[in-house]
Amino acid sequence: MDVKRFFRIASSALVAFVIFVVLAVGSTYWWGGRKLARKIDVAVQPVAIPTDTTAIAHGKYLFDSRGCADCHGGKGTGRQVFDEANGFRVFAPDLTRANPEIAKYQSQDWDRAIRHGVGPTGRPLLVMPSEDYNRLSNEDFGALVAYIQSLPPGEGRQGEIHFPWFLQGMYGAGVIKDAAEKIDHSLPPQPAIAAAVNVQYGAYVANSCKGCHGGDLRGGHIPGAPPDWPPAANLRPGGVMKTYAGASQFVDMMRTGKRPNGTDVSRVMPFGAFAKMDDTDLNALYLFLTSE
Repeated sequence: MDVKRFFRIASSALVAFVIFVVLAVGSTYWWGGRKLARKIDVAVQPVAIPTDTTAIAHGKYLFDSRGCADCHGGKGTGRQVFDEANGFRVFAPDLTRANPEIAKYQSQDWDRAIRHGVGPTGRPLLVMPSEDYNRLSNEDFGALVAYIQSLPPGEGRQGEIHFPWFLQGMYGAGVIKDAAEKIDHSLPPQPAIAAAVNVQYGAYVANSCKGCHGGDLRGGHIPGAPPDWPPAANLRPGGVMKTYAGASQFVDMMRTGKRPNGTDVSRVMPFGAFAKMDDTDLNALYLFLTSE
């Protein structure tokens, strides 16, 4: 083949490839923007929010032990959750009444946000792991909101999310999904279940693990996680649970962040929250995760 002709063909192919890549990236970025702006119609019924001290105390327990404080801070006033070198930044909003957006929330708005990952405008709430909270019973949901509404005012800072272009492209391509995409919004709230050391209640507690470990709790890559995060462990029988000879070893790990052999569990596990789970929750969780 003539050398000049070869280079003409090669350069044309390279130009075509570059154009293809640009169009592909541009289209996924565009679709990412469309997804961010989409409206999600979720029909929810008002839930009575209790005001008694017992319910508020239970709501505080849920707030502290189910990961709410990890993102929104111990006093619910918001905090920086991600500030990555690649430009991915997330500040979780102040949940107190000092935040003018939160001050407008009615029971239905809290329900859409917490259990469905949808804001009052109908748009998806990015990074909010509502798949972990979708199965909260009305009783637990009401207690959690009661506690949040009892918090003293913070500084009122609203949430901020900065998606670098490549993450928005992955979002547009469906590689990264928001919680609203993962949730079956047609399911009614889960009926109230009494806290007890049994498999049924353990399955209820395990809903808190689904955001990272997946709907079937079999682990794998955590969609949308920073690139240096390890894959989530398989929590079902035959997976990582075989490491624990009994419930006491599992409870110790959840409280200390260390395996029975003394090694550290992944730093991305939210031990700040899980260490606050009581013995009933942790022992029930162990029973469920080791059941067939």
